[in-house]
Amino acid sequence: MLKGIGVSEGIGIGKALVIESHDIKFDSYAIRSINEELERYHKAVEKFIMRTKEMANNIATNASEKEAEILFGHIIMVKDPYMQGEIESLIKSGQCVEYAVSKICDSFISMFSSVDDELTNQRATDVLDIKNSLLAILLNIEEINLKDAPPETVVVADVLTPSMTSGINSENIVGIITENGGATSHSSIIARALGIPAVLSVDNALQNIKNGDTVIVDGNKGDVIISPNKAAFAEYSKKQLQYIKQRNELKKYKNAPTVTADGDKKLLFCNIASSDDALKAKECTAEGIGLFRTELMFLEKDRLPTEDEQYTEYKRTALTFRHKPVKIRTLDIGGDKIIPYLNIEKEENPYLGNRAIRYCLKQEDIFLTQLRAILRASIYGKIKLMIPLVTCIEEVKAVKKAIETAKEQLKENGKCFEENIEVGIMIETPSAMMIADILAEEVDFFSIGTNDLTQYIMAVDRGNDDVSYLYSAFHPSVIRAIKHIIESGHKAGIPVEMCGEAASDPLMIPLLIAFGLDEFSVSAAVTLKTRRAISKWSKAHAKKVAENVLKMKSEKEIVNYLKQEAESCGSIL
Repeated sequence: MLKGIGVSEGIGIGKALVIESHDIKFDSYAIRSINEELERYHKAVEKFIMRTKEMANNIATNASEKEAEILFGHIIMVKDPYMQGEIESLIKSGQCVEYAVSKICDSFISMFSSVDDELTNQRATDVLDIKNSLLAILLNIEEINLKDAPPETVVVADVLTPSMTSGINSENIVGIITENGGATSHSSIIARALGIPAVLSVDNALQNIKNGDTVIVDGNKGDVIISPNKAAFAEYSKKQLQYIKQRNELKKYKNAPTVTADGDKKLLFCNIASSDDALKAKECTAEGIGLFRTELMFLEKDRLPTEDEQYTEYKRTALTFRHKPVKIRTLDIGGDKIIPYLNIEKEENPYLGNRAIRYCLKQEDIFLTQLRAILRASIYGKIKLMIPLVTCIEEVKAVKKAIETAKEQLKENGKCFEENIEVGIMIETPSAMMIADILAEEVDFFSIGTNDLTQYIMAVDRGNDDVSYLYSAFHPSVIRAIKHIIESGHKAGIPVEMCGEAASDPLMIPLLIAFGLDEFSVSAAVTLKTRRAISKWSKAHAKKVAENVLKMKSEKEIVNYLKQEAESCGSIL
């Protein structure tokens, strides 16, 4: 058995197709013209960006916005002024572009690898992806295309590259094994996007696995079994059939209403990052858009998107859902989302700094441009405005004032818009949670962002491994906060949704049903799983479970209890 990192769940059993890695070697040479070499570099970067954007958009549509964000991060990295400047300086000193790219990327890889921090180490993997992709483009290396792979194929490679997977048939590829790659690498993103079981970072996979070998890929545990004996083959075949059965069971929830076991109607929305994502959300029968993350539109460009560009995106999404809600979140940058061309000053603690609505209220031109675009698109559907990271009533009033200013500007230019557009806020700070009753009087709806809410309540940087054990939405304090927010919204007569990861967690769902959450907003990839999980709980059972949970004193006790209850009612696949 070989061990690696399981990055895409499921069991794959098939025949190995070993792809010998291209040895990306080159000989340095004396360049003829600095300008010609710089042009080669810039064209390679352009091609890399074009390919990566295309893949990111496909992944956002077919998997999740979170995976797409990683790839947009690769685009930001390759466009980083410092990295580009260093590469260009080497070229101007007389070095060929291949050497310059390799040298500078290797220095970044070394720097990121030397830091004792997992997230920083993952950036080394990102840079390695960028380096290999740029060199392949520069050296005109033709990569193997897997679209014609036979059924029941397990791909074994050094890394899985974007061009390898062009037009891939995920029905034929049943497993992926690579020697390199981490959680943020192209290989893992592609595997998750396609729903193919995958194990990465398997040492000496190319040496130990031969073409035609029967191979088992356990994407859950990170195990790879070569030429399994009869007992192992039978065991994993049973697991595979169970996994396939579970996946097929979800299909019956595709066009079903979102209801609890006793018929209580809920609304199931999708989180998206583009108008293309909206098409995927509609395909999986989402009942609206609970969160349109607009920052990806800014991240994928090297300049601010114009009002018309934004308007077109919002209009397309509104038309896709027409009579169903589309909640558009205003620009949420800062923290972990940095846009280079905005030249935002580096902060010691960006998560507590000038981010989200704080940034927008200080950047009037940027904010008003977005508000005008959203308002113009509002006549094409049921668009609602959603404000991130609110901490006080003054911010809500300032946003309302800005909306009125945007309306006046549109009137002056003869533009139409929905005069009574609904305005809601994301409750994701302890401050907003504590004054939820006050805020509810000023807005039309609440949306609970559990990722940041948990981070701030627990005072935990969720990217810090040393304290990650504290980061859990099942801590008694977070559960009580969620209950308080929902109750505050309902007392004021406004609906409450949840758009954080917890909304799709089968362990959290009974609590949300018991507390009376109106709307669940999740990624397209887990929409049917969430609808199924909701259908397994009656309100009476959920309330009994919630009553018991509220008496418990620790996260561990709560999680263990919820697992038992979820298994008993069959809500966990």
